[in-house]
Amino acid sequence: MDRMTVGERRAAFSLSAVFSVRMLGLFMIMPTFALYAEELKGYTALLAGLAIGIYGLTQALLQIPMGMLSDRIGRKPVIIGGLLIFAIGSVVAAMADSMYGVIIGRALQGTGAIASAIMALAADLTREDQRMKVMATIGMSIGVSFALALIVGPILHGWFGVSGIFWVTAGLALLAILLVIFRVPKPVLSRFHRDTNVDPGLFKKALSNGELLRLDFGVLILHMIMTATFMVIPLILKKQMGLAAEDHWHVYLPVLILSVVLILPLVIQAEKKRIMKPILVGAVFGLGLACAGMYSWHQSLPALVLMLVLFFTAFNLLEASLPSLVSKIAPATHKGTAMGAFSSSQFFGAFLGGLMGGWLSQEYGLASVFIGNAILAGVWLVLAYTMKEPSYLSSYLLRVGEVDTKRAEDLVNQLSEVTGVEEAVVIPEDGVAYLKVDKKALDRDALMAFSSP
Repeated sequence: MDRMTVGERRAAFSLSAVFSVRMLGLFMIMPTFALYAEELKGYTALLAGLAIGIYGLTQALLQIPMGMLSDRIGRKPVIIGGLLIFAIGSVVAAMADSMYGVIIGRALQGTGAIASAIMALAADLTREDQRMKVMATIGMSIGVSFALALIVGPILHGWFGVSGIFWVTAGLALLAILLVIFRVPKPVLSRFHRDTNVDPGLFKKALSNGELLRLDFGVLILHMIMTATFMVIPLILKKQMGLAAEDHWHVYLPVLILSVVLILPLVIQAEKKRIMKPILVGAVFGLGLACAGMYSWHQSLPALVLMLVLFFTAFNLLEASLPSLVSKIAPATHKGTAMGAFSSSQFFGAFLGGLMGGWLSQEYGLASVFIGNAILAGVWLVLAYTMKEPSYLSSYLLRVGEVDTKRAEDLVNQLSEVTGVEEAVVIPEDGVAYLKVDKKALDRDALMAFSSP
């Protein structure tokens, strides 16, 4: 298989930088905001939860429309416009002295929903057979941003306070705009990509697939639990453990390192030995166990740290596994639409998690949030355990060039006979064959004979 060209590598790394800089700004607030919110006018725990989660609501509502807008007016204008809105929202939150001001700022941050446009631009800038590499690079950058934010956020809080973090976030958004203007390549042609773009006509099919809905519901619960957890963990570390906010990274850093070390062999074995469902079920069980353990032992720092290791191991494993499962289960031509619904569910989960965490902690105390999380994990465990064993097929795109309907039908028959090809769809107007393949059995040489430059 060909390697990425210089232009494709530049696209991969520059778009990853744009995505990670923006997400770093969003994530840095999570480990610190619960402490800062108590100083704002009109504070209640419920409003603090709304402030944490509302970006997820606006993001969930707008990311698909923004992606569709980028189909009409171009990728870069939408991305730059979204980053400007994100920067404005950060400034509004930085200058606010009340809960409502921060809520407005956070809602504006989410309004700059550029994820779909970035993915579409990445598709415009890469060949079909290299696209998965670029998407994987962007995905890894998001994970790195999350881990870095948990460490840097508390440190910046100690230096500048949370308002300072919002100012830094605004600066990062402006830096991302410069990257888009000067580093991200300009596509020769922007067009619709079924593997990354959302097709509204396919929404009904995506939302009527029971297995995909399980994954959508799962990622919603996962981000509910994560957001709710960060409504209370900073408060417990400070008020019950006596750990200053700027020192919280001393807990997060070793926890994250250990969790990454623990998940690496599991991620490798899940795909290699085709045990993704058992790994998924085990991770959901571990997530629920960690939540129950934090409820039982949240007054002991060593026990809490141990439970956080289990929590982040399960979270990171699920965060890596769920998109892969969506890709395997979704029909070849529906992948972009399925991923759009999945991503929206993820953001909506962050919104619901903020509300749930704020309400439970306000009405029943901090520890009650862990019980709520454990119940959610229990519901998810039932859905995960009863899901079908996924087919270990991967999406594969093959450019076949301009073809008419008759030639497309012939290609489908011929491609279906290639060893390892389990599903083939050729869309004449796309000039692309959308395949589901078994990579272990795939005859790549035979497949590439159908490739068009």
